[in-house]
Amino acid sequence: MRITVFGAAGSAGSRIVNEALSRGHQVSAVVRNKSSLENLPPTADKYQGDASIVEDVIKLSLGQDIVIAATRPPEGQEQELLTITRALLTGLSQTKVRLLALGGAGSLSVSDKENTLVVDDTRYVSPAWRDIAIACVNQYNIYKGNSDVRWAYLSPAAILMPGKRTEKFRLGKDILLTDQHGKSQISIEDLAVALIDEAEQNNFPQQRFTLAY
Repeated sequence: MRITVFGAAGSAGSRIVNEALSRGHQVSAVVRNKSSLENLPPTADKYQGDASIVEDVIKLSLGQDIVIAATRPPEGQEQELLTITRALLTGLSQTKVRLLALGGAGSLSVSDKENTLVVDDTRYVSPAWRDIAIACVNQYNIYKGNSDVRWAYLSPAAILMPGKRTEKFRLGKDILLTDQHGKSQISIEDLAVALIDEAEQNNFPQQRFTLAY
């Protein structure tokens, strides 16, 4: 497959790029800052581009099979996530390329509290993370209202951390997955596995899915 990854030098994006390359895919790795180009794998096609600019989205998605959005705005600029989401959807509505978006856990439902989202449960979202969690809820709502682009949206576990690539995780859809101790976590390496699995298999068209151990 020909895969474009926006946010390719980030914590999640870099692992997504490596996972795709390890499976033999042709990867166009896109970073916003030119200085980050040197951090990309030598076997990736390297580009400077901005997912919040519609023209860049169009240019870097033409001829591709799928675009993966793994961008994350810096603290204090959380609303930029919505600008990026709208730009991606606008650009890809023209090129007709599939979109796989890495979002947040905030919009998932909590299984043991009726009508409660993760964003409103302090067990999973501390005050320090609430702004980005709210932005991710709004991001997902934008996707839910879009029918022009073939999208899928990944809400990860509540805790996303560097770790091992095990390929041993559970998938779900709209409810936060937790273990027997109430913890919800996944390694970034296994998140990359799930994203590239979805890129290859297209199991969740126009849907959100989640994963956890």
